[in-house]
Amino acid sequence: MGDQFGYAKLDQPGVIQLLFHPRKDVDSNPPPGAIDYDIVVEEGVQIGARFHMAGLEDPNILFFHGNGELVSDYDSIGPMYNEHGLSLLAVDYRGYGRSGGMPTVTFMMRDAHVIFKEVRSWLKDENRTGPLVVMGRSLGSACALELAASYQEDISGLIIDSGFPDTVPLLNCLGVDTKALGITEEDGLKNIQKIAQVVKPTLIIHAQHDQFIPVMTAEILQVQCAARSKEFRMVPGADHNTILSRTGKLYFELIKRFTNKIEGKREKRSFRRKRTS
Repeated sequence: MGDQFGYAKLDQPGVIQLLFHPRKDVDSNPPPGAIDYDIVVEEGVQIGARFHMAGLEDPNILFFHGNGELVSDYDSIGPMYNEHGLSLLAVDYRGYGRSGGMPTVTFMMRDAHVIFKEVRSWLKDENRTGPLVVMGRSLGSACALELAASYQEDISGLIIDSGFPDTVPLLNCLGVDTKALGITEEDGLKNIQKIAQVVKPTLIIHAQHDQFIPVMTAEILQVQCAARSKEFRMVPGADHNTILSRTGKLYFELIKRFTNKIEGKREKRSFRRKRTS
């Protein structure tokens, strides 16, 4: 997709101030087993990443978080991925955490390509041979879908947590006056068109009572996804911000089952011997 992103209307101040909520986190140290990694996206601008690493052959999940989150918010969550044999490679956006610059939609999407290529190179240099899965939560789903549609030969799967199909309804929900700013779906992130190109295994997780992205609209992503192997999991009783706390360990077990399928691993099952009369 190159640099022809065409997101100029989404880079207006009336959108940026409501879509992005950057905050700094310069003093946070990585927890045991994790490392910090800075990715240069252009001269003078670097993106902060925090890698929670499992085994060399375990699946690697490149993770783009929501608009009000930081990679350090996942310091207690990364180890839970590790316990399930998964590496979590969490990355920030410009202006977030240790990252330089200021966020815009164009920068976010362009940087995602640079980040992806850098992470792939790092994994290769570190002899980490497990499958690479791209994952995005909420706003981060746009980055994950961009990469999944662009690098299908280089990824093994896609995970969307609380993703959105259409851009205008989400912006309106956040308080953006899209009509006054002249923004239509043609100016949006085109998530539906992108997932329609994705043929790699896909897992979509969404809260039943999501107050920003109704679960019925999220199902559109599932319907439009071109993958033969695709799953949609609704989390009962959860809203946009409680999806992880509601599911607990089941969240990670769900992702682990998904990566097991990618790796061709069979689930361990216990069978009871049938009684004969």
